[in-house]
This record gives sequence, C-alpha cells and structure tokens, in this order.
Amino acid sequence: MLFVADNIYTEGATDTMHPLRSLRALRPFEIVLWCASCTLILISFLVAQAGFLSLFASLIGVSALIFIAKGDALGQFLTVIFALLYGFISMQSHFWGEMITYCFMSLPMAIAAAVSWLRHPSVNGTNEVEIRQLTKKQWYVLFLFTVAVTAAFCFVLYLLNTPLLVVSTISIATSFSAAALTFLRSPFYAIAYAANDIVLIILWALQAMRSPGDEPLILCFVAFLCNDAYGFYNWRRMERRQLVLRQVKHAQANHVA
Repeated sequence: MLFVADNIYTEGATDTMHPLRSLRALRPFEIVLWCASCTLILISFLVAQAGFLSLFASLIGVSALIFIAKGDALGQFLTVIFALLYGFISMQSHFWGEMITYCFMSLPMAIAAAVSWLRHPSVNGTNEVEIRQLTKKQWYVLFLFTVAVTAAFCFVLYLLNTPLLVVSTISIATSFSAAALTFLRSPFYAIAYAANDIVLIILWALQAMRSPGDEPLILCFVAFLCNDAYGFYNWRRMERRQLVLRQVKHAQANHVA
C-alpha cells in the first residue's frame, strides 16, 4: 500500500488544471454515467419537443456534476454557465425563487468555490480538490447562515407573489447549503444537492401539471440526482485515499528528517 500510495503522490504533482486532463481522468463508469445521463435528457427533450435552451442547460448541468463528483474545478466553471441558463429559464416560468437563487446565490458561490478548489489541490497532484472535514462549530455556523439566507429570500419571494412559495423556499435552503458545502470542500455537498434535486423534481412536476411541456426538466433533475448520489460515494472514496496520501507524505518527511 505504501508503494502504491507513493506512486500516486508523485505522479503529475506539478500539473495544474487542464480541461483535456479532466476528460482523460474520467473512469469508464463515469463516462457511462455521463453518456447515459445526456442520452436520457436528449431523448426526453426530443420526445417533448422542448426548447433548445432548456436542453443545453440540462446537458451543461449534468456535465458539471460529473466533474464536481471528481473534485475537479472544471465542474464549478460549468456550474456558472448552468446557473445563468437555468436562472433565465426559471424567469420565463415566473419561478422567481429559482431565478434569484441561481443567479444571485449559486452563481457567485460557484465562482468562489472554483477559486477555493484551485487554491486547495489534493496532494496527489491531479485536478482533484483537497477534501476538508468540517468541525461541529462550522456545521453550526452553516446552519445559522442557511436559516438566515432562507428567511431573507423567502421574504423577497413573498413580496414577488412567487408561485409554489413553500417548495421554492425549501429549494433555497437546500441550494444554499449545497453551494456552501461545495465551497467548503465537504463530501456532504452531494447530500444537500440530492435533497435539492428531489425538491426540484417536485417543483417541475407541479409546473408540468399546470403547463405541459416542462416534463423534460423532471427527467433532467432525476439524472442530476443519480449523479449527486455517485458524487457522494466518490468523494468519500477520495477522502479515504487522500488521508492515506497525507499519512505517507508525513511519514516520508519524518524519515528524511
């Protein structure tokens, strides 16, 4: 194990983030998951004859999740694009909560997360971010911030007479906590995003009942849910591997000393 971990540590240690390298780093299962998600989204949009913008946003979104599941900052840059597109789509459906959440919260936090991830690469020298374990105090502070942000946004949405206010408010809470956990480099970002996916599946299902044609967005967030489930699994796996690498690095440093 020591020999394998040492090889992983030294390989590519001086490289920086590069899109082609991000693509080459995808494992077979991740490629299959990505292709299956894109195919599901594409077929659903073709059958429903939905708008191209929604299709493009969905493909960008599911691509972002694949790279975020890898701990790759490229996923955060794709999230910025998705936030802009999804915010515009939500505005067209008068989902002011979703528009405000993604354009004025998810988008800037994705930019901040990209900077944070680039500044904290893993010790293995790949595009992988260094995973962080949060303290009880940090969890408590995150909870308080989530409650405060949700309350403030809920008040604004109430003034805007936002439809499905309760669902939109829950979406704000899950979106903020997910974005914050992503910025903090915690594996539990995926749990928060999975909760948000479920909320948005319900939101767009209710919207589809009122305005047929939005059904593809339901399948879009089902695909997102599958990718977030994999993201949590893979981040826990990366967390264990990074712990071993840090222990190896520490042991090597002590040996040299």
